[in-house]
Amino acid sequence: MPLDPITSPQNPRIKNLLKLQQKSSERRAQGLTIVEGLRELTIAHGAGVAVTALFVCPDLAGAQHQQALRELFGRQGVEWFEVSKAVFEKVAYREGSDGVLALVKPPLLTLEELPLPASPLLLVLEAVEKPGNLGAILRTADAAQATAVIVCDPRTDLFNPNAIRSSIGCSFTVPTIATTRPELLAWCQRHGIRTYAAALTAAAVPYTTCNFQGPTALVMGTEADGLTPELMQACDQTIIIPMRGAIDSLNVSTATAILTFEAVRQREV
Repeated sequence: MPLDPITSPQNPRIKNLLKLQQKSSERRAQGLTIVEGLRELTIAHGAGVAVTALFVCPDLAGAQHQQALRELFGRQGVEWFEVSKAVFEKVAYREGSDGVLALVKPPLLTLEELPLPASPLLLVLEAVEKPGNLGAILRTADAAQATAVIVCDPRTDLFNPNAIRSSIGCSFTVPTIATTRPELLAWCQRHGIRTYAAALTAAAVPYTTCNFQGPTALVMGTEADGLTPELMQACDQTIIIPMRGAIDSLNVSTATAILTFEAVRQREV
């Protein structure tokens, strides 16, 4: 049940929430991240993520959301703090918040810990830096039931609160792993995973001509720079999505969705 209400922004717990929200170094040091929103928190809980504390604004959450939280966490000994509306608005990082925020322990996996089916479908992102793009790709991975999302040399931490928000909680339903380019390539080679680099090169072939039914990794670069030459050249095949208009490329999350669902289509034939 809730403890005494928090009404001051100088409360140490509130100050710590702000640090966790703003600094990836704090999230790494404390092994925690922030999930805002009942929907996202319900998905995280369903995926088995450990929740350590709840911060609830009764004025925003309302009786229905509070009852849902009691049903989810009432018997788990999770600390529950009521927060005034003025204080909650300082820690909320989305517009139209529903008054629910939680501290959770994100699941940290390595490549070697990832269980692989016979024909894994992996989405590989190199140097992703925009949490919104990472979140959108995680939603695609969840919808397609991809095996995992693997990020090489990330420029944002995988459990950035904004990535969680953009993923609507799919950060927790899809195994998500940070690694380096050499580690990824060696691991793919050991497991017989064919790598397809999405890049505009002379050697690239239309994605619809490729066979994605076997062990497959779809490798995507950043919107600004694309893939590094080192990773592009190390992949087994370069592929493109043919452009029919004036523009020569798509948003990386859109391009990833197109390639992913082509792989899903082939696997269902």
